This record gives sequence, C-alpha cells and structure tokens, in this order.
Amino acid sequence: CYYIGNNTEAVLIDAGISCREVEKRMERMGLNINKVKAIFISHEHSDHIFGLPVISRKYKLPVYITGNTLKGGKQKIEPSQVYHFSAYQPVTIGEITITAFPKHHDAADPHSFIVTNNKVNIGVFTDIGQPCEHLINHFSKCHAAFLESNYDETMLTNGKYPWHLKNRIRGGKGHLSNKQAFDIFSTHRSPSLTHLLLSHLSRDNNDPQLVEQLFAGSHSVNIIIASRFQETAIYEINAVAAAEVPKPIRTILRPAPRPVQLSIF
Repeated sequence: CYYIGNNTEAVLIDAGISCREVEKRMERMGLNINKVKAIFISHEHSDHIFGLPVISRKYKLPVYITGNTLKGGKQKIEPSQVYHFSAYQPVTIGEITITAFPKHHDAADPHSFIVTNNKVNIGVFTDIGQPCEHLINHFSKCHAAFLESNYDETMLTNGKYPWHLKNRIRGGKGHLSNKQAFDIFSTHRSPSLTHLLLSHLSRDNNDPQLVEQLFAGSHSVNIIIASRFQETAIYEINAVAAAEVPKPIRTILRPAPRPVQLSIF
C-alpha cells in the first residue's frame, strides 16, 4: 500500500494490507485518512488488494481499476465506487494527476503509475518482470520512486522455493532482482531524482543488508529500503531544478516507521 499526497488530498496505490493496519500506520505517522480521495489498483494479486473491499466501503472511496483486474480479483466492490482507467489516460484527483502504463507481470492487466503534483513526479514501479520502454521512460522523469528490488539471484537459486516458482519469479513476468533494480537506477535515473524507495523485498529470497550494500555508493540520492513489516517514513519531495528553488510539495511515498513527509507508505 503506497500513500502519495499533498497538503489537501492523497491517493493510495494498492491496498494489500488490512484496513485496520492502514489506519494504524497512518495514525502513527500523523496522517489523516480522510485526506485519501481514491484508491488505484495495479493488479489483482492478493498482496495488492487484500484490504480493498473494507477500506473502500468504510471510507466510500472511489476505486480506479481496469475491468480485467476487477474480474480477476473477485473482490466485492460497490459498483457505484468502481471507476475504470486506461493506460496513458490521466486521472485527476484534486491537484494530483495519476497516469497508468502497462508493465510485464503475470496478472490479468497489470499497470504501474506515475503520480504528479505541481511538477513533482512520483513513480510506483513494483511487480515488474523485466524493464521495458514504458518503465525506463517514466523512471527517467521521477523526482522520487518506489522501485521493486524483490530478490537476490543467489538466494533465489539456492533457496527452498520449488523450481517452477523460481522460474516464475525470474522469468520475465515475475519480479525485478536487486541487480535489475540497480541497473535501472544507475543507468536511467533523472538528475532530479532525490529519493528511491526500494520496495517489495522478498521475505525468503532477499536480505535488506544485501540491497543496502548494492546501493551504498549512491550518495546523491536518498536510498530507503521499505520494510515488509512496518510503515516507511514519510518524505517530502520537491521539484528541484538547477538554479531554482521551487515551493515545497508534501509528497509522500510508502508505509514507513516514523513520520517524515508527500507521503509515501
């Protein structure tokens, strides 16, 4: 579950944790859940939609989802709350613009998202089997991004997963490895990128210390490794141009331990 917002409104990208857990994490970070105005769903896998029915119903939130994802997820969402989106067709929520684009993943109709407010671009790029032109193009424009760093190649190969599942993860429609994430970051990042939140780490096939070591030399960018088990801090993201100091924007990125700011978690 990823939270991105400004001073007046926010959106959630996915709702894979329970409504109660979302509420508890937001409360710990000092975020008002009533600022959330919509939920956008990337794909139908349970770790991205588990909490969707309850949180959407309780707070009467519009759910932006494709028809195939809605069908594949088999979740009970009030029809009046369902809104369909299409790739590259921007959706505006207050002053926030959300644009979806397709990605490689073994789901019915998977999408990644770029969230924009006041010229600040936040990317949500997880559950991606392999980099594609869509991903590279959008990542290169981000001031901050959630980027999947799902598995260490050696840990996956030597781990306990059955062979067919290992091949599913690394087979081009599963997940990005630490090395793939690092290659995307080192080759395609924008000079304006200030925060990279490495996300969706596997519990069994990755180690946060390995990810930290791999990205250790990236001193010009704040590297944050998002925990599987608690909210990530809130980070304030600003559009920084050479010789220009823009007005700050509260842009947060994903669940984290203690509050920081546009919020993410």
